Amino acid sequence: MKAITKLLHYMKPYKVFAILGPLFMCMEVVMDLFQPTIMQKMIDTGIAQQDNDYVLKMGLLMLVCAVLGLIGGAGSSVYAAKAAVPFAADIRRDIFQKIMQFSNRNSDTVGTGKCITIVTSDIETIKQAVIMTLRVFVRGPLLFIGSVVIVWLSARELFPILLVSIPILMILITFFSVKSGKLFLHVQKAMDGVNTKLQEMLAGIRVIKAFERQDYEKGQFRTVNEVLMQRNMTAEQLVLTLMPMMMFIVNLGIIAGLWLGVIKVNEGTLQVGVILAFINYLNIMMNGLMSSSQVLMQIARSFSSAGRIVQVIETEVDIVEHNASKPYQSVRGEVEFRHVNFSYSKNGESVLTDISFTVKAGQTIGIIGSTGSGKSTLVKLIPRLYDPDCGEIFIGGQNIKQIPLEKLRSMIGFVPQKAELFSGTIAANLRYGDEAATDADLEWAAKSAAAAEFIERFANKYEHQLMQSATNLSGGQKQRLSMARAFIRKPKILIFDDSTSAIDALSESKVQQTLKSANGKQTIFIISAKISSIITANQILVMEDGRMVARGTHQELLATSKVYHDIYASQTGREVQVG
Repeated sequence: MKAITKLLHYMKPYKVFAILGPLFMCMEVVMDLFQPTIMQKMIDTGIAQQDNDYVLKMGLLMLVCAVLGLIGGAGSSVYAAKAAVPFAADIRRDIFQKIMQFSNRNSDTVGTGKCITIVTSDIETIKQAVIMTLRVFVRGPLLFIGSVVIVWLSARELFPILLVSIPILMILITFFSVKSGKLFLHVQKAMDGVNTKLQEMLAGIRVIKAFERQDYEKGQFRTVNEVLMQRNMTAEQLVLTLMPMMMFIVNLGIIAGLWLGVIKVNEGTLQVGVILAFINYLNIMMNGLMSSSQVLMQIARSFSSAGRIVQVIETEVDIVEHNASKPYQSVRGEVEFRHVNFSYSKNGESVLTDISFTVKAGQTIGIIGSTGSGKSTLVKLIPRLYDPDCGEIFIGGQNIKQIPLEKLRSMIGFVPQKAELFSGTIAANLRYGDEAATDADLEWAAKSAAAAEFIERFANKYEHQLMQSATNLSGGQKQRLSMARAFIRKPKILIFDDSTSAIDALSESKVQQTLKSANGKQTIFIISAKISSIITANQILVMEDGRMVARGTHQELLATSKVYHDIYASQTGREVQVG
């Protein structure tokens, strides 16, 4: 309930529509409640007395009520939609903005599948609950209350039937609403599992096919899909069971009404039209209760969805901007790590331990080490994709936590291990690095990354359309575009996270020439498994088990570091004496 209350502030801009919707519904309900009474008058007065003029007048009155009811129902639908649809869109917008603020750790904790379910299924559930509340939840109770009042006033002899049937119906509705809310929470969690598995399979479809693991993955998907099916089946069966049970109670009430009504008619205390009106009102009550029960179950279902939505909105982003003690000033590319420790799980094994080093502005730094030694994690700390558990990182003498995130990241060009490109044109992808980049800038960056040669072969060149995840490019082409995207922003700090693994030697040589021409102008970090890629670096950091075990130039490390010497020997086949 608290979660629903927290989301209600999104309704403030649309409160006029949220008021008009129920008001129009009230008009429809009043017109619907008049109909059985008019029919009763038509039978007991007009038909019984053969007063054709009265019958015609009542018929016209019923037609007017029907038209007014139509206007009320249509108006209610329109204004309920005008309130609920943008309400849901605003929540979806804020959820997306929140996810964009997430650190990598936040994203890992929440999970991609859950984010997808929240943005789609959960918000849709909330939207439907709002629409039903503004329309049906107004209509249902008003129909019920109005019918009870009218029966009390016009057919009091049959009122005891309601005293028995209504409490039974209320108990059924309460039980099924509470139970369904709990069941649909499990359904949403199962939906998370399906979305996660589907996203994983689509992203890795080439690997699945290459290893002929289609049958295995089909089995994996069948498992999560069957869990969703079973939970959905249980929840839907519970919901669908309510309708026949309520119909059974109402039908018993109709039978009791007819039996008691016949007795009263024979006694001369009741007219036939009253019995027909009572049956109509009993059906109206049933419809009111049934629609109210559907809304209650939708609201109960929305409680779990609202809780998940609020959980994301209120997630504390662990990459926060601190108020700088002094105004931000532009800095050069000097980088310093002071006793930095980091682990992906706060209570987990340390990935980086006591990392300290200083890089002068304009230097090229190579980072090498075995798989899992912490190389990629180290450079991800520089643009604050993660924050260290302890220790400090400085750029140009300023703690990076005191530099506005936008300023910090704008001075860094990051080329990730896996080239991530987006659907759209090549030009649009390159301008991720700099929105204001000119066509000349695009061409320069593409040539610098050895990407111009394949771009020029496309008919539309830089307007060539990329598919989702750039699946219509090779791995090497994607890596070169990823590098061009980083080059185009002309950053003070350039980070290559093992990003030349898929390109050929000639293309890598061209990239190396670009980096050499930037020597002294940009601070460059190069992570590579190949010593040949970092051999000319001003400094090389050697990582092992999350620790920096050596630092120096290529020649210095050959003479002093056994770890570096072993890597060199394994790649070149040459032995060098370690001092």
